[in-house]
Amino acid sequence: MRLTVIGCGYVGLVTGACLAAAGHEVFCTDIDENRIAQLSAGKVPIYEEHLGEVLQRAVKEKKISYTTNTGEAIRAGEVIFICVGTPPKESGEADLSAIDHVARQIAMEARTPKLVVEKSTVPALTGVQLQKALAAYSPDGSIKFQVASNPEFLREGTAVGDFFHPDRIVVGVEDEKSAETLREVYRPILEKQFHCPVHAGKCPANTGGELLVTTISSAELIKHASNSFLALKISYANVIADLCERIGADVEEVTHAMGLDPRIGTQFLKAGLGFGGFCFPKDIQAFIHLSAAIGVDFDMLKAAERVNKQRIDRFFDKVHKALWVIRGKRVAVLGLAFKANTDDIRFAPALEVIRRLLEEGAQIQATDPQAISRTKPFFPNISYVDDPYEAVKGADAALVCTEWPAYKKMDWEKAGHQMSRRLVIDGRNLYDPRKMQALGFEYYSFGRS
Repeated sequence: MRLTVIGCGYVGLVTGACLAAAGHEVFCTDIDENRIAQLSAGKVPIYEEHLGEVLQRAVKEKKISYTTNTGEAIRAGEVIFICVGTPPKESGEADLSAIDHVARQIAMEARTPKLVVEKSTVPALTGVQLQKALAAYSPDGSIKFQVASNPEFLREGTAVGDFFHPDRIVVGVEDEKSAETLREVYRPILEKQFHCPVHAGKCPANTGGELLVTTISSAELIKHASNSFLALKISYANVIADLCERIGADVEEVTHAMGLDPRIGTQFLKAGLGFGGFCFPKDIQAFIHLSAAIGVDFDMLKAAERVNKQRIDRFFDKVHKALWVIRGKRVAVLGLAFKANTDDIRFAPALEVIRRLLEEGAQIQATDPQAISRTKPFFPNISYVDDPYEAVKGADAALVCTEWPAYKKMDWEKAGHQMSRRLVIDGRNLYDPRKMQALGFEYYSFGRS
């Protein structure tokens, strides 16, 4: 099929690349001319495992193309995926101005009927407004548009694998023709008719998902309900961690035992600096705002958000306890991205940690395997190094902010010899407290004595 993807950010680029790998002809467009120029030159503007390989193969097989001419891309595709940003306003409400702008472009530029698919995360009832906008912006009303919701469930760092091996594919539609079209779009994924970079071309038999057909409003709600529930689990684990610290229990023993119950599960029951990134904070705010707007009490989400915001305060309680005076101290910050295996720093806890350290007069040496170039514009006057052992050299403390595998495997005996003081404040609970203490470190973490 001929598919158009509008927006080449984390979601749009992965979507376009993977649909091209599945055999479709994909036209990608973005208002960012520099991003399109990079892609056209064979460069990948974001870090995502396997994405470069997938894009390279799609280009070689002439299945994907890039353009800044949005009208041209709109006319080329039978199905148009909207993958633009929906950032939060100050109120927490999702800013849907980019969706509205794209709707106007589609209505003005299309010459044939289109299936317009919401891929961006949007609040419930957006599909209704999108259908109205397409009709209102159409010059003479002669072109008919169908609207569908196809929320993404991609985790940054494993997005390509998630796309090719989904837990579920949700398509919200109002007519059977749209459902059949989207079944055809995803048929190669469901039937594994593609080259899989994750498993070297051959996929295990049990890695397929189920395609679920729902109403548009249900599909929109599924995305926000899923992300908000995961955020609740993280905040719940963090409150348990605070309890453990007060009574001398171990949060990892508690959450591990909880997670063995299949009704609960271990995923996302992880204490630490809390959730960041562009999805959870934005989506939980939008869900709170939507609920309030329609008169539904969802105070538990407000509590989860409040707990998450307090994690930096809890972290700095440990920093102050350990360092006493921060001014003039040399501090190594290990990790800048909001999570491992991505270069995304949006709402990353590490950025707030750096900001507070600078306010209190610390000298910072920061490191991250992928996110240094994205962080420099925000903090141009701190030191950056690629090697974590270089980052801790001469440091009075090392602050672990991102759970990169390289940091999990660090040789702290070696690192300790390079530090001015053997002090680690671990925001991700990466290390065994007893082992760190045996190496002569003062070691602080969340919910463990």
